[in-house]
Amino acid sequence: MKFSQRTLLKLKNKNKKLKPNKYKKLKRESLRGQVKGTTERPRLSVYRSNENIYAQIIDDTNSQTLISCSTLDRSIKLALSTGRTCDASKLMGEKLAELSLKKNITKIVFDRGPYLYHGRIKALADGARAGGLQF
Repeated sequence: MKFSQRTLLKLKNKNKKLKPNKYKKLKRESLRGQVKGTTERPRLSVYRSNENIYAQIIDDTNSQTLISCSTLDRSIKLALSTGRTCDASKLMGEKLAELSLKKNITKIVFDRGPYLYHGRIKALADGARAGGLQF
């Protein structure tokens, strides 16, 4: 059964029973439709798990990942004991900014995905700004 986004929102507001995957898809697509990366301003996409955080800079016109970074990278993992803190996210944002400046990428579009702009997501964005990225 396929529902439009408007119908899904109405069903959610009326507290009808839908599968959790439908809600996740709706939440993801509500932001994803507005944020697009171009060659001049690629998209910084963020994925947050319980243990680690992953980020990649994507050019949506060519469907290419230009740069990727995570708290599993050796340089970040050696500096911190765990990847689930805001300090780890901030350090990763600075490392991502450093890698992107090497490839002459200074302006990006921040795609927080289905996550709130709070905590580790905000720390990653602040670290990227401190490293020299503009968004």
